Order: sequence, then structure tokens, then C-alpha cells
Amino acid sequence: MEFSQDSTVSKLTLLFILEKMEIPLTENSIIDICTSRNDWLNYMECKDVLYQLIEANFVYKSGTGNANEERYNITYEGQNCLEHFYDRIPAELREQIAEYAKENKVHFKRAQEYVSDYNKNDDGSYTVVLKIRSSLVNQSLFEMKIKTPSRQSAIETTRNWVDKAHLVYEYVYETLMNNN
Repeated sequence: MEFSQDSTVSKLTLLFILEKMEIPLTENSIIDICTSRNDWLNYMECKDVLYQLIEANFVYKSGTGNANEERYNITYEGQNCLEHFYDRIPAELREQIAEYAKENKVHFKRAQEYVSDYNKNDDGSYTVVLKIRSSLVNQSLFEMKIKTPSRQSAIETTRNWVDKAHLVYEYVYETLMNNN
């Protein structure tokens, strides 16, 4: 459902989304949530509102400077603003956002923390790089490289990583920490 809203409501909507998701989000994730998965904001409005909120110190950006790794989250000032003007967001929209966040925050957290990529080697095989990143300090907690015989197996490995990263990490950690 598309909501027609003024700039103030758009800003409050984005602050509300960040608060409800409870994790720092990449710009791509924010745009995906607001535009592709829902019609809460249009693409240009979403980008514009995000940068206005950063300039107003209602949202902060953290990361390494690499655009793919930068994360955005609500500041104390942003929470305070939202607390005072939260009722300007239409009740139906607040309910949609709250429900969406409840159903999807784990998915977005995993997608941002469990990252993978693959590269072709000179011999025709592929190297898959699998990482678990901390959302708080934006650094790798765990990194592993695996050589696969084909592009298809590399794709399959990266596809499975998001759902199985925690199991792999747990197994490796327990195995290495076991004194038996």
C-alpha cells in the first residue's frame, strides 16, 4: 500500500523503520525495505530523506568507508524526535512497519552479518570466501576460504552460507575449543 506523505512524515517513517529493525542497516537494505519490498517511500525520496536525517544527526553512519559495509542506525536525537512526533506517522503504516520488522529483522541481520563471495581461479576452479561480520564493530569475526571445482558449486556454497553460517561457526569453534 502506498502512502502519500510530506517530507516530515517520510523522515519520521524512516526513523521508525530504523528503530523497529533494531540493527544497523546498509543503504541498500534501507532502500530495499522502503521501496522494493514495501511502498512506504519511493527510491529518490528514501535516499534524500536518509541523507537529511544524517545531516540533522538523527541517523549515524558507521563502517569502513566502503559503501557496501557502511551501516546506518538511529541516534539518541533521532529516537527523541521520534518519541515526540511518532503519532504523525499514520497508525496503519506504523502497524505495517512493526509487523514487517518483527517478521524480517532476523533475515536482514543474517544477510548483513553472513557475507560471501567467490572468484574464479587460474585453473578453472573457484575460491569461495565466507565471512561472519559483527554488526556492532563492522569487522570479521570469522572468515573461511573454500576451493570449489565449479561455478555452480561456488554459487550453491554462497547461497547456503546465510542459513548455515552459525552452524559452521559453532562446529569450528567447538571443535577447536574441545580439549579431548
